Amino acid sequence: MSFYETLRHFADSYGLVVIVALYLILCLWHFRPGAGRHVDAAKHSIFKDDSDV
Repeated sequence: MSFYETLRHFADSYGLVVIVALYLILCLWHFRPGAGRHVDAAKHSIFKDDSDV
């Protein structure tokens, strides 16, 4: 078995599982219990330099 076939087998079998797991982790990271403070800071950060004149 060549190196290319070995990498191809890994990508076909385990690569997809790793990509899906990483996608789910990154999507669900914002809904963890301690993330509320960071989410609130991020959603208001674009307004921090605005001043009502």
